[in-house]
Amino acid sequence: MNLLKATGTIGGLTLLSRVLGLLRDSLFARYVGAGFASDAFLVAFRLPNMFRALFAEGAFASAFVPLFNQKVADPAGRGLPEGLTFAEQALAVLLPVLLAMTVLLEVFAWPVTLVLSGRFNGVSEAQFAFAVELSRYTIPYLMLISVVSLFGGILNSLHKFWVNAAAPILLNLTLIAALLLFHTADPLQTARIQAIAVSVSGLLQLLWLAWACRRNGVRIRLRRPRLTPEVRRLLALIWPAAAGAGAVQINLLISTALAASLLAHGSVTYIYMADRLNQLPLGLIGIGLGTVLLPTISRQLGGGEEAAALETQNRGMELALFLTLPATVALVVCGEPIAAALFGYGKFTPQDTHYTAQALAAFSVGLPSYVLVKVLTPGFYARQDTKTPVRYATLSMLVNLVGNLVLILPLQHMGPPLATAIASTVNVGLLYRMLARRGHFAADARLRRRAPRLLLAALAMGAVLWATQGLLMPYVHGTWPVRFAALTVLVSAGMLVYGLATVVSGAFSRDDLSLLLRRRRPSS
Repeated sequence: MNLLKATGTIGGLTLLSRVLGLLRDSLFARYVGAGFASDAFLVAFRLPNMFRALFAEGAFASAFVPLFNQKVADPAGRGLPEGLTFAEQALAVLLPVLLAMTVLLEVFAWPVTLVLSGRFNGVSEAQFAFAVELSRYTIPYLMLISVVSLFGGILNSLHKFWVNAAAPILLNLTLIAALLLFHTADPLQTARIQAIAVSVSGLLQLLWLAWACRRNGVRIRLRRPRLTPEVRRLLALIWPAAAGAGAVQINLLISTALAASLLAHGSVTYIYMADRLNQLPLGLIGIGLGTVLLPTISRQLGGGEEAAALETQNRGMELALFLTLPATVALVVCGEPIAAALFGYGKFTPQDTHYTAQALAAFSVGLPSYVLVKVLTPGFYARQDTKTPVRYATLSMLVNLVGNLVLILPLQHMGPPLATAIASTVNVGLLYRMLARRGHFAADARLRRRAPRLLLAALAMGAVLWATQGLLMPYVHGTWPVRFAALTVLVSAGMLVYGLATVVSGAFSRDDLSLLLRRRRPSS
């Protein structure tokens, strides 16, 4: 499999979803602003978002895919039919659990909202009841997205990566339509409509994946629940895999609760908007790499190709650094014009924009580590080791909690993002050290040579952007076409400088360019 091509396909669709997400957030900032209404919706949205990351991008991607691949690739088995039988058995057990969990969360929405928000900061009983109401609207999304993740895992294993990657686009389109068609002058009512739209989007995603499965010859039947040995194995892997892959999301959950309870209204919104900008490169790079690496490495290891698996991880890490280092520098240096262009109008004030840019700078420090977690954890999951990542994820969550408590009051809205970045960096260090100790990963000569040169190229790009961004500031507050043009100039200038710097520094050689040109040249 062509790692770059597959990652590019997923990354391209994920990029489209992220761009639509930014449009959604821009409209949300315009019609709702930064205050209690926006904070209440974002707290209600945090739980579905976390489950999406844990299940759609975490537990099923890490536990279900290797087991499903083993069934499909087993030369002594029946191939795909045996894999689909396993999928039906898994769904038969998981669906009743998901239904029960949804009912329990609906019944206990009040304490759930309390945990997620710390009861906010100085709100009335009526305001907190409104936040609980929004949580009840979003909770069904948890069950829907978990079933979506099972269908998506099957399609990923069949190398139909684009179908699952396109599903989140429906979430953004649904929320955008709700904002454009049903917004009101009352921010509370607009927030209520958004919460309802979240669960509607989950149903649309489920219908999309079910249709795609049938189009690809995959028909999943409902069975009576039975705890077969394969299902027991899956259940044993899911929970630690969810915690290991979702450390960043759990850290964000802690950060949201502390910010809502200790900081002024609007702080949750600043942190959320900053995280959304930070998620743009993370979604483009990290999710695409993680989705492709796990089935690729598990198949290579299943075939006894240890050297090929090591090469795949080295190239995955190299690609991650090549793409994340310039993104990190750009978001730290140019956070103010980016936030102003995307969010700074309507009910979102210049002060809101400034605070969002500060939170973005703190988040972005950890961007390489957020992505490298996606590169390193497949090295464990492909060997069906989910316990080690969860131990390290738990430790990183403790680091995040301590960091939040230490930093949130002196740094305000910058404290939680910075604590999250530090915790993710600790997680990456532990994962890397264990893989190296076991002999499952070693940086090859090419990676060791290119990594510092990529960093140098990114810093050179940052220096140029720092010196020139002031020229664009008057334009990021203009009309939408002017804002878009200013951002296009900023991004294009950064890409051009970074591209030249990689060539000058030797991070990208002439041989690489020649090879790329040969691959692009059509065959005769």
